[in-house]
Amino acid sequence: MKTIGFSQSLPISEANSLVELDLPKPEYGAKDLLVEVKAISVNPVDIKIRRSALPEKGQHRILGWDAVGIVQAMGSEVTGFKVGDEVYYAGVINRPGSNQQYQAVDFRIVALKPKSLTDTQAAAIPLTALTAWEALFDRLRVDHKVSGAANAILIIGGAGGVGSIMIQLARQLTDLTIIATASRSESQEWVKKMGAHHVIDHTKPLAKQVAELNIGQPAFVFSTSHTDRYLPEIVELIAPQGRISLIDDPEALNVLLLKRKSLSIHWEFMYTRPLFNTADIAEQHNILTKVAKLLDDKKLITTMTQELSPISAENLKKAHAQIESGRTIGKLVLSNW
Repeated sequence: MKTIGFSQSLPISEANSLVELDLPKPEYGAKDLLVEVKAISVNPVDIKIRRSALPEKGQHRILGWDAVGIVQAMGSEVTGFKVGDEVYYAGVINRPGSNQQYQAVDFRIVALKPKSLTDTQAAAIPLTALTAWEALFDRLRVDHKVSGAANAILIIGGAGGVGSIMIQLARQLTDLTIIATASRSESQEWVKKMGAHHVIDHTKPLAKQVAELNIGQPAFVFSTSHTDRYLPEIVELIAPQGRISLIDDPEALNVLLLKRKSLSIHWEFMYTRPLFNTADIAEQHNILTKVAKLLDDKKLITTMTQELSPISAENLKKAHAQIESGRTIGKLVLSNW
């Protein structure tokens, strides 16, 4: 089968940064689906792992954590699926990713693809929707109000993949006032399209801009990047006893800043449930099923903004370079082998 992987950490401009391979179909376990991959999308995690997680000598690592495909076979303990089902999922980082024609994936983190979306439109959704949903409802617990705070959330990095779907989920499933950050005119228009009530510029002081909205101090802050840089501003603008969630990997974070306001901080890592086979691992199936219904009911829209075809090393390099630029709006998807 066609596969794209890497054996050494190289700049994406290097010829061997991603290479095409011909490998056997993967073996699948009792709880696995064997999926023929039809479309994939690229996320910042692909870049992080390509830059830092070297495979064993002589081996290749297969990236990719978003896929749409067709079930070709299944393990003996799989329930709720049948051969021929169209599915979507994000996978897990300790198994080979979706940059291959066939992938084995635990059925408990897979759901049926939204019927109203094309393969490419659906491939943009899983990882970011899981991240945003878990951050909103499992980490920030936005359904539990913060006494005295404005019932509002600040989303730092609203135009990216996670920010784009979080704005939509918050708008559809909560009564939060949504403040999103974006610095360019095109990204500001995008977050408004996603449903943000207010847009501020993250290249300028955040606390002053939030105060000027005259809505009070937000109960919640969600940060997608550069959290160490923004933390002093976050602490200033958020309400006492507020809750902060982040998804990036700052080298250091001065959490002593949180003490005076009794703030709490929560990392969201979408892979935790499948990585540790938690007792509630199937919650990811449930989330993706709910998201698919929201999409089919036209309450959410796809965040796909760019498509490349075919799925090849050349096009994956273009996609990685685009993500590395830090200027991607929405999601970039690849389709067809």
